[in-house]
Amino acid sequence: MSVMAPAGDKKLTGLVAATFTPFTTQGEVNLSEIGPYIDYLREKQGVNSIFVNGTTGESMSLTVAERQILAEEWCQKAKGKMDQVIVHVGCMSLKDSQELARHAAQIGADGIAVISPSFFKPSTADVLRTFLQEVSLVAPSLPFYYYHIPAFTGVNVLAKDVLEGIEDLIPSFRGVKFSGSNLMDFGQCVSYSRPHWSILYGMDEVNFYFPTQSGFIYKLAYAST
Repeated sequence: MSVMAPAGDKKLTGLVAATFTPFTTQGEVNLSEIGPYIDYLREKQGVNSIFVNGTTGESMSLTVAERQILAEEWCQKAKGKMDQVIVHVGCMSLKDSQELARHAAQIGADGIAVISPSFFKPSTADVLRTFLQEVSLVAPSLPFYYYHIPAFTGVNVLAKDVLEGIEDLIPSFRGVKFSGSNLMDFGQCVSYSRPHWSILYGMDEVNFYFPTQSGFIYKLAYAST
């Protein structure tokens, strides 16, 4: 199958920081901290891409409106400083996820990621792929990533099973953020990965060496859970 590259498609590589959401002492999002935060990540930590509104960013405790203003601020302040801004848009509600995906496309995000619903849980990889597909359809120009974090979602579907045939449903699919402890599943995702995909490992405590045809390569993606 010929896969159409999303507009502005660029492979996600290097260090990817999952950002915290800054708050005021009154519990409101504090947009004024985002610019300095980006400068700190770039200049002090050597980070060139960010993953925003994820688990570290407490997205599931935020309103859709809060997530939108945060995503817009991250994208605006990162322009010219970060290689890529990946916006997590997953929600319990499909419509909310779609609304956030459309918004991410409008504000110039470099990609979107989607977590599995965790209240009414998908019981099979087919059901989960269908949910992911429905979100991707409203933002087909954006690279799409599956966010796998079973300890939080309680969804016990192997990531490798989700990846099988996923580009037939989501042509813009570009990889997975794997935040789980099942290293066999993770290794199978790496083995199944396509050249234009990125496989991010989201448990900061673990680094990896993976063999390739040309020898051993060091793969580390900083993507906090």
